[in-house]
Amino acid sequence: MSGFVTARQKMVDGQVRPSDVTDIRIIDAMLAVPREAFVPENKRALAYLDLDLDVSEGGGAKRFLIKPAVLAKMLQAAEIKQTDRVLVVGCASGYAAAVIAQFAGQVTATESEPGLAAKARDILSRNGCGNVAVGTGAAAGGDSANAPFDVIVVNGATEIVPEQLYAQLRNGGRLVGVFAISSPARATIVTRSHGDFGNRALFDAAAPVLPGLERLPAFVF
Repeated sequence: MSGFVTARQKMVDGQVRPSDVTDIRIIDAMLAVPREAFVPENKRALAYLDLDLDVSEGGGAKRFLIKPAVLAKMLQAAEIKQTDRVLVVGCASGYAAAVIAQFAGQVTATESEPGLAAKARDILSRNGCGNVAVGTGAAAGGDSANAPFDVIVVNGATEIVPEQLYAQLRNGGRLVGVFAISSPARATIVTRSHGDFGNRALFDAAAPVLPGLERLPAFVF
């Protein structure tokens, strides 16, 4: 068994399963997708650690793969079905999209950094994720051209209410992400029902804020 395969198994057994993730589809997907392929070569030794891993392009905004257990728990709460159309917002190098692609029907992903979006497309293609389409766009804007979606996964934290993303959910659709609007930050699920939106906190969680979803600075007299 190669070192990365062993590390992947340890990630699932030591981080994902102990976080009450019992959906076997998510566990199998995280065992199947080589996380090291989605990080820069000089950081591959860190690929399976319990941390938000910086995968930024040089000179661009900081972009991260969020902690494996946080991602897995949010995906479990979203209850993604094989027939669902899923939007991943702020996909970075594409890892979350690759995991979701193992058990969702169609995945659309957006990334605000053009170079990183191109890198995500290349990595996803090389890893056989033919049901993922990656576009370039601001996190707050989502992908209105391809809406509505059954599930939207915010691959990071938001400090604002992402109303444009809410509007891209179909009736019965779910949005999951880390809401850092107040303290402490919490992973949250938002459900659309006949034009109304209900939200439920899932668990306390920290994640890097996605560019474009930052809190506006308060005006000081």
